[in-house]
Amino acid sequence: MRVAIDARELCGRPTGVGRYLAGLLEAWGDNATAQRHHWTLYAHARPVVSDRRWAKMRVLEGGGGTSWEQISLPRALAAERPDVLFAPGYTAPLTVAAPIVLTVHDVSFFAHPEWFSFREGTRRRLLTAWSARRARRVITDSEFSKSEISRYIGIDQSRMRVIPLGIDQPSTRRDPGTGTREPLVLYVGSIFERRRVDKLIEAFDLVAAQVPGATLEIVGENRTRRPRLDLEALRSRTAHPDRIHLRSYVDDQALRALYQRASVLAFLSEYEGFGFTPLEALAAGVAPLVLDTPIARETCAEAARYVSPAAAVADVAQAMTELLTNAPARREILQRAEAVLARYDWDLAAGDTLKVLEEAALGR
Repeated sequence: MRVAIDARELCGRPTGVGRYLAGLLEAWGDNATAQRHHWTLYAHARPVVSDRRWAKMRVLEGGGGTSWEQISLPRALAAERPDVLFAPGYTAPLTVAAPIVLTVHDVSFFAHPEWFSFREGTRRRLLTAWSARRARRVITDSEFSKSEISRYIGIDQSRMRVIPLGIDQPSTRRDPGTGTREPLVLYVGSIFERRRVDKLIEAFDLVAAQVPGATLEIVGENRTRRPRLDLEALRSRTAHPDRIHLRSYVDDQALRALYQRASVLAFLSEYEGFGFTPLEALAAGVAPLVLDTPIARETCAEAARYVSPAAAVADVAQAMTELLTNAPARREILQRAEAVLARYDWDLAAGDTLKVLEEAALGR
């Protein structure tokens, strides 16, 4: 089987979709069944990734945007005629002859159009809906997203497959109850309006007044638009600006170091298709504080501290303070982590995804 993959998201600084694809590729590299197939990655630049000599790399001219996807990529695929195209990031070429397996991680642009500009929201809704209806199979990360895709795009659920993502899990975890952790609250992820980072900063300012030495580390690119959040201005207006640190990006080594130091991960998102970072935190021995949403309950189960989406900033601050100062409460959350994390394995995700690719290539 000849598998083509849209690998644009591996270029530059990979975030959500890029990390998803990288996890699958690494697992396929160790999968004997996957190695019987022929793999070609297509991108607009050479990805900064670990060695994958088992897969060919094709760099196509263009900027990696919609015109690249709808013109440059189909032209290359027409010449090389793969048996299946894997599109891991919401959209796919609309004119290729090969069957398509498409991953749609969430449909926030349908569920909450107010979070997007008119142009961006329209583009996302049209291309994702067209791509999903054109695809032979649609993969998504959670039962929540499966129901949302069915609701907003109208895809028959028999054409969809839920395949949970994998989580990189260290061989050892440091117990936050041993005193080796700092009173550090960590946020990791691209910053969108729905993730309420402004409310996190406001709540932490109350925490800092009560917990000596507490710090807040925010790591993520600011992608807010409506309205654009000036995080530096928000930080500077707090009573404890020197204890709040903003970084748009850190490398993997620096991120691991932050997870090793932190006591709490705060992820106050009101809408996700999956939610990587609370599970990454659990794997690293960090207790997550999350909004009580259907997707958070599906993914984290009882291995998290929940606050209501309607909670006041003071209530969020109280929950944060309790986790920072109560080691037994953190330990209780982490004792539930193993059963939760067992569901999120890259080898399982890669194996299940490969089966879907094979079925689509055979017309099943």
